[in-house]
Amino acid sequence: MPNLIMFNQLSLDGYFVDPHGDMSWAHNPELDEEWDAFVEGNARGGGMLVFGRITHDLMASYWPTPLAEQNAPVVAEHMNSLPKVVFSRTLRESPWANTTMLPGDPATEVRRLKNGSGPDMAIMGSGTIVTRLAAEDLIDQYQFVIVPVVIGAGRPLFQGLTVKLNLRLSDTRSFDNGNVLLTYEPA
Repeated sequence: MPNLIMFNQLSLDGYFVDPHGDMSWAHNPELDEEWDAFVEGNARGGGMLVFGRITHDLMASYWPTPLAEQNAPVVAEHMNSLPKVVFSRTLRESPWANTTMLPGDPATEVRRLKNGSGPDMAIMGSGTIVTRLAAEDLIDQYQFVIVPVVIGAGRPLFQGLTVKLNLRLSDTRSFDNGNVLLTYEPA
């Protein structure tokens, strides 16, 4: 039974996007070989990527480009080759390789995927989908990277969540660039 892992970066003041939906602040400019190796290792982890339409559009506009291949060749290779599912009621197809569009209810579709024999899944960005899946107790692990930046305003990751999530800290890891990875599981 596949697991669903949520991976998102948050500012110190608790936002995952700025007021304009931008996440460029999350790319820490401090050079850190350990962080770079962690990012490459996550990309090599395999599995299936899960996105909402907005995050899909952002990712699909960057990862299949020569710039992505130049800046992060290992990550680009895996982002482009891994299977991807995108929840969208408006987008019917994607130019991004290995992408399947799912127009149905995200919770229903994730339950179906989790009841199958497919690979583990990772959801990045996609705050609305994360909130929906968290409310249905469908996320098996939450990985938050706290980035040492304060952006002042934006959108919190769980905006609109109407249930309490009780989580248990299962791991922490800090990096020289100031990023801190906090891993939680449902309590």
